[in-house]
Amino acid sequence: MLWLDNPAHARWLEHHTDGLLAFGPHAAAAPGGSPWLDVNGEPDRTKPVELWITSRMTHVYALGAALGRPGCAEIVDHGIRAMSTAFADRTYGGWYASVTWDGEGLDVTKQAYAHAFVILAASSATVVGRPGATELLRSALAVAEQHFWDDEAGMSVEGWDAAFTMPDPYRGANANMHTVEAYLAAADVTGDAIWRERAVRILTRIIDVEARAAEWRVPEHFDAAWHQVPDYNASRPDDRFRPFGATPGHGMEWSRLLLEARAALHDDAPTWMLDAAIGLFDRAVADGWFEGGQPGFCYTTDFDGNAVVRARLHWVLAEALGAAATAYRATGESTYATWYETWWEYAARYVIDRERGSWHHELTPEGEPSFTMWPGKPDIYHAIQATLIPRLPLTPTLVPALARGLLDVR
Repeated sequence: MLWLDNPAHARWLEHHTDGLLAFGPHAAAAPGGSPWLDVNGEPDRTKPVELWITSRMTHVYALGAALGRPGCAEIVDHGIRAMSTAFADRTYGGWYASVTWDGEGLDVTKQAYAHAFVILAASSATVVGRPGATELLRSALAVAEQHFWDDEAGMSVEGWDAAFTMPDPYRGANANMHTVEAYLAAADVTGDAIWRERAVRILTRIIDVEARAAEWRVPEHFDAAWHQVPDYNASRPDDRFRPFGATPGHGMEWSRLLLEARAALHDDAPTWMLDAAIGLFDRAVADGWFEGGQPGFCYTTDFDGNAVVRARLHWVLAEALGAAATAYRATGESTYATWYETWWEYAARYVIDRERGSWHHELTPEGEPSFTMWPGKPDIYHAIQATLIPRLPLTPTLVPALARGLLDVR
């Protein structure tokens, strides 16, 4: 029996979900939000308290609350309070990119990437009925509408200064990818189809236009007029959020999001979506998996498929697992289930940290833990979703699906 159809494997995933939740309760340790966690799950006070970590961990523990795990709701409440107070810019609106341990504004710019996670966190917390979540979601969507959505381009802008007067001239696929994730969740939670429609517009431009023309490698970097900047960060190829070249992990993530959007649209889904999702998946496997004859996915390649940054990052594997599970559910083809099993075997051997908990965030091509790009284990967002996506339908999004009792429903 394929693991994706095996109830015993679902029980193993559930055990792993609980292990990840047990690693991260220090998400509520900092008065200002959720701190960066070190390899042991302890707060790293040398680093700022980041909005993207706070909002992602709020979403994670909303998943735990939806699963009925005691102790998760109070971590969600901590995150909602932090986003409603310490991170909230009472003068200009929106949310600071980072604050100090005690909640004082540090990086006061406004970033689309982090704001997308505020929408996701507030959506998830709303579903599980946490205080202040509905108000936070309403505010986050209003900020998205007023400052981030570019209706002419059908895309999100990247960021602003504190006062929303000077837009960042850069435009990026990564922030838009997480905006898709956030908008799909917001559509499920609010019932307002405009957010799903906007998610599809982003998917159409980045995937059906840009990635299709690049043989399913996703262009990451653009200027303010949405012209590609192919040499962006060529001198700093291992940037955490804006690396040079193409990123197989993002190919997998876009593939999953396409299939989730397609399922949400039902009979109204554009015909290109399935073929594009499979094209992205196949390209990511061909370029990234077992690169250099060694297991794991490389972080980045150039646009000929040659590895640039060979480090194996945990989130890339997590997204490959999610993409394989969704591709199998969408097509019924066992090839994707086989890949799914192969990648969990790799995770079990190399990536899951059985001594300290969670997943090693970065490995060498030889499978040894390293910390060049990702010191510590900042959050558990990617890993925990890899344990839940295989157990849930393609639509609705994760927390609404859990709330409807759709776990392990086939």
